[in-house]
Amino acid sequence: MKQLMQLCLVLITLSMGAQNNLKNGIAIQGYDPVAYFEDGKAIAGNKEISATFDNATYFFSKEAHKVLFLQDPSKFVPQYGGYCAYGLSKGYKAPINPNAFTIVNDKLYLNYSLEIKAEWLKQRDERILKANENWEKIKNK
Repeated sequence: MKQLMQLCLVLITLSMGAQNNLKNGIAIQGYDPVAYFEDGKAIAGNKEISATFDNATYFFSKEAHKVLFLQDPSKFVPQYGGYCAYGLSKGYKAPINPNAFTIVNDKLYLNYSLEIKAEWLKQRDERILKANENWEKIKNK
């Protein structure tokens, strides 16, 4: 019975999108993932212009961004399911501030705050390697 309950908990967690940092199914707190790349800044998206990818709904500030996203969603989604890259480098999932971001090698990394982003940047490459390693261990937890 205990094993069955544990299995049910795992299945519920997976169905809730444990790999993505979502609130009510919305990724990046409603910010436009394409704007980080195209405009170089965090821009709030419009819920009327949205698309779903990997069980997460993304909002866009303009229709052109949605079109770009749909051509190759994996190019624009944040690393680590949208959780804080610094937190992942330390082995845990943490929320983010959409304004605390960095693009490295055409990948979007988000951080908990601007202060945490500054810390993350001090050892960025090492932290990315560690976060990549940790993500594989905890992404479904």
